Amino acid sequence: MTKQSETRDKVLELIEGLEVGASIPSERRLCLDLGVSRLTVRAALEGLVREGYLVRRRGAGTFVAEPKVAKSMEISSFSDDMRGRGLTPASKTLTLAVMPAGARLGRIFHVSPAESIISARRLRLADGEPMAIEVLHVRASFVPGLSLEDLEEHSFYDLLVDRYGVEIAGGTQTVEPTVTDEEESEVLGVPLHSPALFFERITRTAAGEVVEFTNSTYRGDRYRLVTELGVYGNRPQPQTAGEIAFR
Repeated sequence: MTKQSETRDKVLELIEGLEVGASIPSERRLCLDLGVSRLTVRAALEGLVREGYLVRRRGAGTFVAEPKVAKSMEISSFSDDMRGRGLTPASKTLTLAVMPAGARLGRIFHVSPAESIISARRLRLADGEPMAIEVLHVRASFVPGLSLEDLEEHSFYDLLVDRYGVEIAGGTQTVEPTVTDEEESEVLGVPLHSPALFFERITRTAAGEVVEFTNSTYRGDRYRLVTELGVYGNRPQPQTAGEIAFR
């Protein structure tokens, strides 16, 4: 084990004993306490900041970040996920437009390129903090009259069932690592090219009709992927097959 990794582990132990928002000792103090160079301490702290355990505030110091919690990979709404973790969800609709599906969305939805699609770009928040940018595409014929206010005041999945009688039976989701571009960084309140997770989700009815195509960019400093693995071909139990932990 390298000096830097040993230092990281020792600082991590220190963090676990502190309250969220508490400041950690200065680099100079850590050098003396841990018996390592300032370069080693600085590298360890930078790594913990990137991993989301610490947050730096210019002119103030380094502080313990919010703790990570788990999110099921099963199909569920952002609102339900946040409430299940004791957080207050909110959504700000940045744009909402009706447009022709075009070639790409037409292929995804298995409809004519002329079919009307509602596209909504939303900022998802938890306890008032930006967590993700989501771009939702849904067939306009499935959700007539859907408004900007609807998406801010209700869970989209609740609206599908309660107002439109559309039930999602399953879907597919992919996850890729990425970094935030200039616009995403500004909206999410993170530095340019910050680590992020890019999700694409397609959901379907029991009859196989595609209901939504959604892509979302989640802050990498607040989320990490956790997957339950099967052994020798044994599949993990459905309820623990995969989850996302987020800060």
